[in-house]
Amino acid sequence: QVQLMESGGGLVQAGGSLRLSCAASGRTFSSAAMGWFRQAPGKGREFVAGGRRIGNSTYYADSVKGRFTISRDNAKNTVYLQMDNLKPEDTAVYYCAARSNIWLPQYDYWGQGTQVTVSS
Repeated sequence: QVQLMESGGGLVQAGGSLRLSCAASGRTFSSAAMGWFRQAPGKGREFVAGGRRIGNSTYYADSVKGRFTISRDNAKNTVYLQMDNLKPEDTAVYYCAARSNIWLPQYDYWGQGTQVTVSS
């Protein structure tokens, strides 16, 4: 049974930093299979960051580019989201996700989410 467990959310002032962690169990996922999403109050879920199939590279939503960094510890089967220079509009529930097939766009597994609140 695949499980994704996020941690690291919390309350931070604008300009501050947080690092989210997502520990996967039940299956080993490649970097290209992992991603982060978020959902702000009253809004739909949006993509934040993820891995690409080619070149082990990463890609980001325009709203977080240059401020957020996705990384991975293969030994721990854990993916991280380093969030710097946080803004109040980054306030959301953040979800870790994984896909079974990196050649398909949909994500099949989701964590329970962790709340990030940025105060102004």
